[in-house]
Amino acid sequence: MDDYGTPRETPLLQDTRPRALSVSELNHQARHLLESSFMQVWVEGELSGFSRPSSGHWYFSLKDRKCQVRCAMFRGFNQRIRSLPKEGDQVRIRGKVTLYENRGDFQIIVEHIEPAGLGELQQAFEELKRKLQIEGLFDTARKKPLPKTPGHIGVITSPTGAAIHDILTVLARRCPAIPVTLYPTAVQGKAATKDIVKSIEQAQVHGVADVLIIGRGGGSLEDLWCFNEEAVARAIANCGIPTVSAVGHEVDVTIADFVADLRAPTPSAAAEKISPDQQDWLRQIREREHRLANAARRTIKRFATQLEHLGARLRDPRRELLEKAQRMDDLELRLRKAMIQRTERLRVKSEHLGQRLALQSPRRQLIDSRESLTRSSDRLDSAIRLQLKQRRERLEHVAQTLNVVSPLATLGRGYAIVRDDQSNIIREATDLTPGDGITVRIARGEITARVTSVNSPEN
Repeated sequence: MDDYGTPRETPLLQDTRPRALSVSELNHQARHLLESSFMQVWVEGELSGFSRPSSGHWYFSLKDRKCQVRCAMFRGFNQRIRSLPKEGDQVRIRGKVTLYENRGDFQIIVEHIEPAGLGELQQAFEELKRKLQIEGLFDTARKKPLPKTPGHIGVITSPTGAAIHDILTVLARRCPAIPVTLYPTAVQGKAATKDIVKSIEQAQVHGVADVLIIGRGGGSLEDLWCFNEEAVARAIANCGIPTVSAVGHEVDVTIADFVADLRAPTPSAAAEKISPDQQDWLRQIREREHRLANAARRTIKRFATQLEHLGARLRDPRRELLEKAQRMDDLELRLRKAMIQRTERLRVKSEHLGQRLALQSPRRQLIDSRESLTRSSDRLDSAIRLQLKQRRERLEHVAQTLNVVSPLATLGRGYAIVRDDQSNIIREATDLTPGDGITVRIARGEITARVTSVNSPEN
């Protein structure tokens, strides 16, 4: 009471305790902390509690003598694994550390799994290598010699990869007159093994290539694995055409390298090894022309010396001397004529070779390639514009559909959404009691109110 007998208002007590996190907030923060602290890890341990539900995902634990950790490997990753792991296997996994927020479980999302020790692919590589080596497929004695100057080159690789571009570039520089046949094939993935074997068989049936280049550009062990398959190794070993393996970069080694008649460190190196250099041919022609001219001069000089010697021996009858001199002149003229004819034939042959080289000029091929690129670019632009038009029409249709079913459209017709203090949607009046705070969502904005009375349906 104050001095006038009026009751005083009691001030409301304020809660000064620290704000408490909800369980969801705590788990979310913990997950963010784990994922930002561990970008990617390798873990080794014993596989335990392996399960594979109908979804195709794998769930298991990895343990050692003291601890264990939960792991999940989703179907998109485990489809690459060749053999199904089993209980008790000692394995290595690669993955990301995270937290399953719904249960608060610490776990690893696995992206790769392999037996502990030697990797699965490397283990398969070593086993097949030992098997084929015992059978003698790597022996030097069974390897076929490559032609010194091939009349036709076959290439087994992808038509769109860097390997065919590198090979053709080297051949165009060294000897563009040699024809090349490409046997297009996949060089990566599940279908690559059958494609490579089929292309090797096709090249033998075709029967035009003197030598085969089999390969592709660089990549991981998984990318190059089709060249480590037994079917490809045996197809190369049984091929009647000399083969050159040109897989990956210089550091990459495959089973195909051991079986082929020659191993090249790169596709470009393969083209270098099997093709002659046209510059060497030109140098040889010039050297032979020089030697021929020198031989002709020596021959003329020798005959002139003989003529002088015979003339010195002839002291009298002048008639015989004149006849011999005429004979020598005749021989000299014939020799000169023969030399001129031979020189002319060599010149014509040299011009013919020069014309053949000009027809195979990289400049002409570059012009053709540029025109092809322009046509492809025009087709690509047309395809992109068509795709953009179709996607724009589809987006407009989806936007119209979403607008029809949008809750905001319902609110725009005068309806409202009522929630209590805990953000629960109120569907019945009995869910509230007088004094409860509510939030009313209308088409534009929200209204905060407090319930003064409740009328149930029975009233």
